[in-house]
Amino acid sequence: MSTKKKTKMVTKKGKGKILVPKWKLFRAKEPLLSVFMWGINHTVDQLLHVPPPGLLMPDDFKAYSKVKIDNHNFNKDIMPSHYKVKEYCPNVFRNLREQFGVDSFEYLRSLTSYEPEPDLLDGSAKDSTPRFFISYDKRFVIKSMDSEAVAELHSVLRNYHQYVVEKQGKTLLPQYLGLYRLTIDGSETYLIVMRNVFGRKYGVHTKFDLKGSTVSRAASDKEKAKDLPTLKDNDFLEQNWKLNLPPEAGKQLLDMLSSDTEWLTRMHLMDYSLLVGIHDCERAAQEAANRPVEQNSEESGDELAPTPPDSPIPSTGGAFPGVSGGPDLDDEFYAIASPGDFEKNLIYFIGLVDILTYYGIKKRSATAAKTVKYGSDAENISTVKPEQYAKRLVEFIRSALN
Repeated sequence: MSTKKKTKMVTKKGKGKILVPKWKLFRAKEPLLSVFMWGINHTVDQLLHVPPPGLLMPDDFKAYSKVKIDNHNFNKDIMPSHYKVKEYCPNVFRNLREQFGVDSFEYLRSLTSYEPEPDLLDGSAKDSTPRFFISYDKRFVIKSMDSEAVAELHSVLRNYHQYVVEKQGKTLLPQYLGLYRLTIDGSETYLIVMRNVFGRKYGVHTKFDLKGSTVSRAASDKEKAKDLPTLKDNDFLEQNWKLNLPPEAGKQLLDMLSSDTEWLTRMHLMDYSLLVGIHDCERAAQEAANRPVEQNSEESGDELAPTPPDSPIPSTGGAFPGVSGGPDLDDEFYAIASPGDFEKNLIYFIGLVDILTYYGIKKRSATAAKTVKYGSDAENISTVKPEQYAKRLVEFIRSALN
């Protein structure tokens, strides 16, 4: 599905009025985000006019839509004069959004009502790679990708879609919701949209990136000095952390992690992480009590954002069962609350991230080199065969469950 468009300013001389294109404005601090918001609005709008296919065909996994804008005189202070937007596999990602319970209007509203903000906790400075952004309502994460990761995603996309359908969307894998290429002044940027692992309503107080490896897996002093450092496996062990989950949720977590890592092994993927965020309810309550009361209360982003008529946004539910009398985890897909009888009220957010590293020649060479370097401790390095990598991570999490 390939289309190309060129837009030009149209004027009419004489007594008639000037004809200006009716464009929605997308104001952002940088051109990349302005074009991204425009592209989301354009591509979703185009799909809304096309009924979804009853069955995805092989060509759907190769398809793309593309639009080119040459817009010399319109809105130059907000939008670049020349840019291109390419959406990959539109029908596939539309179906994935459906599998994950993401409504098209919800997707559009979250990504275009307000400018996505750089996720500075993940180091999203303009010169950093990759860059992370988060939608204003914290539903979605936008991450830049290199061409190698894009190629790897394309190579596993059909299997990924099949697996998501089999699991009815209940998986710890990243929820890939849209893949785009933006070209601005000749510079190309690939962006992937995913569901945010962390909560919309609950801020994270502690964060771990776990691989099941103990060799060189501790946060640096520079990292620990941050307001919310990304801690690693050795930090988790040294600080005696445990995942205090209800028995049913703990079993479901292990079952899902085992199934997901088996799929990753079949795809020859490794070097992924289990991202764990922890919200401390008592600490959050204390922070709220100490926060100065604002004289003029502002409406939340959800209240400000437009809602399409007759299109109620469905609850996406979650991957794990809730706790009776526990916190409201509606629309917190990756959230698990600690048991009601546990000494602390915690909410865990748990999901797999960074899954697109193929165990090819480069990684095999790294495994061989590190095996020589670390000798008997080589089984604990992060770069190992996919089968060993998956088994080790599952066992690490099994031992972390209280």
